[in-house]
Amino acid sequence: MAEPSSINIPVVFSTQTQYPLPSQKFMIPSTWRRYQLSQLINKALSLVSPIPFDFLISGDLLRTSIHDWCSEHGIAEEETLNIEYIQSVLPPQKTSELPHDDWVSAVSSKFPGFFLTASYDGYLRAFDYSQQTVIEQLVHQGPITSLCVIPVESQEAATRLIATSSLDLTCRISKVGLTNNEHSFDPQASLHLHTAPVSSISCNASGTQLLTSSWDSLIGLFDTTIPDVDEIDLEQEEGTTRKKRRKLGSEPTRGKRKAPISVLKSHTARVSKAVFGGENSAVSCGFDSTVRAWDLDHGVCTNTITSSDKAFLDLVCPSGNSAITASMDRSINLFDFRSSSTIASALSLKQVSTPSCLAVSPVYGQAEQQVVSGGYDGAARIWDLRSTKLPVATFFGWEDAGDKKILGVDWTKDVIALGGERGMAIWRVSGGESQ
Repeated sequence: MAEPSSINIPVVFSTQTQYPLPSQKFMIPSTWRRYQLSQLINKALSLVSPIPFDFLISGDLLRTSIHDWCSEHGIAEEETLNIEYIQSVLPPQKTSELPHDDWVSAVSSKFPGFFLTASYDGYLRAFDYSQQTVIEQLVHQGPITSLCVIPVESQEAATRLIATSSLDLTCRISKVGLTNNEHSFDPQASLHLHTAPVSSISCNASGTQLLTSSWDSLIGLFDTTIPDVDEIDLEQEEGTTRKKRRKLGSEPTRGKRKAPISVLKSHTARVSKAVFGGENSAVSCGFDSTVRAWDLDHGVCTNTITSSDKAFLDLVCPSGNSAITASMDRSINLFDFRSSSTIASALSLKQVSTPSCLAVSPVYGQAEQQVVSGGYDGAARIWDLRSTKLPVATFFGWEDAGDKKILGVDWTKDVIALGGERGMAIWRVSGGESQ
């Protein structure tokens, strides 16, 4: 057998990134590793600024030489290898920490120039990139469970609507204005439906609708318009949830009371998360061990996937056909609604601790393939769903974090923001679009 250095192996490259090569066959030295292959792709594409790439062969991330991979998998040297290249996620680098007095349950870096946090003390906070607190506003009487920045047409808009959900049984819409010199906060509306803590709130891509999920097993669909008058009578609220909230202390200013457009009923236990799968569809998960797809036009459940003994904690939906979930059995699962199976998942990643929160990659072509998870062990892990043996990167939110839980994660451009028991931590990820 010839020495590896003298062997050339036929290779055909493919990609789902925005950097495709013309279809052609390359003869590659078998001693080459990821670095040499990445150099070849950059040279073939004539890229002005080098982009690091990783390489997948039959679902395995290439960590050795091509020769060693072929030997391990019993591939003959004359066989043509089909290699997919993806943008590398290099080891993230921490840029800053923002301590809080209470646990941070949700974070967002989707307001240009600022970071937002939601905390168990009921406060919404905004920080500029110099780590100065520019807004600190009491929004809820109880711990906030999630937040979302409602999209607008102009990404440069200095005023945005922020939606929050809470254990105080309500959700709220607030208008936040952030510029370098002026900052404003104006309560707009409170959303009323649920009779138990609200676990999440999310918005659609156009910013016109919101989904709420609750421990009362219901999902609420709301529009984002602010009514001129209350849609829920004060007396009606007094008879349901207001008396419970009064015991917690003075109530924040809330704006107009809004009622839902429709209520989605199918879950049989608390709903952990509900997100839009498209403008007219949604996906949800809960403690009833199910992942459900919804037709929002008709308000009906169109598909139910059952996973025995899995209490789901979080969910992301990179496309209308699939959902990625985090569950209390320490697994991350990919469910494909196009599959004929209503039980098994298409993929299951096992963590060493319970994954509490998820966010998908913002990189073009990789939203359905790469996901970051935050865990109860204080570690964040970046996974590529095409290579499931090990995470692409593992990093701890805070030094000496120990078992300090991560409770919220957001991935925007090249920034991963983590929230948890130690406050907020900001990490820079090479390979994404720069802020």
